[in-house]
Amino acid sequence: QGLRAMSDKKKLQSGRRLVVKIGPAMLVDQERGTVYHSWLEALADDIADFRKRGQEVIIVSSGAIAVGRRHLDLPSGPLKLDENQAAAATGMVRLAQAYQEVLAHRDMTVAQVLLTLDDSENRRRYINARNTLDALLKLGAVPLINENDTVATDEIRFGDNDRLAARVAAMISADTLVLLSDIDGLYTADPRHHKDAAI
Repeated sequence: QGLRAMSDKKKLQSGRRLVVKIGPAMLVDQERGTVYHSWLEALADDIADFRKRGQEVIIVSSGAIAVGRRHLDLPSGPLKLDENQAAAATGMVRLAQAYQEVLAHRDMTVAQVLLTLDDSENRRRYINARNTLDALLKLGAVPLINENDTVATDEIRFGDNDRLAARVAAMISADTLVLLSDIDGLYTADPRHHKDAAI
């Protein structure tokens, strides 16, 4: 569903800064590794509406690995770390291009920002990342954020983009964080694999 379909529209519309995290199942056909362009167009319409109201929008997007593995002809199933990183490097270029195309039609510019966990824990890098995001927003760009999977090891990864989005929201003092996912709520574990997962 699009952003405007959320039940608490007033809260969504009143926030000055919004961080929107997009789960991979919302954006990418996981089997084919292709972007759902009609869904992305609807998202771009929502973002354009927010911007017309004077709101700032930051996107945290998943889906790079799913897109990249198709273009590298990687097999289905779990990938090794170096294969994940190669898929992320290949897929993020294509995701950024897809975002730029739909947002450019609405007179918006995308700015790609890749972060690692260390960027949010090292004080100097944290301040630098925050200042960069502030500058992009002041200049009218839409930051497109993803974890820098191409250099992050298992030990220094956010692990998932929900955590990354929460860190970014805190970093830039966002008013609202929206998690768009095919999971209906926040659970203690993935309910698709853990029957005892609770909201």
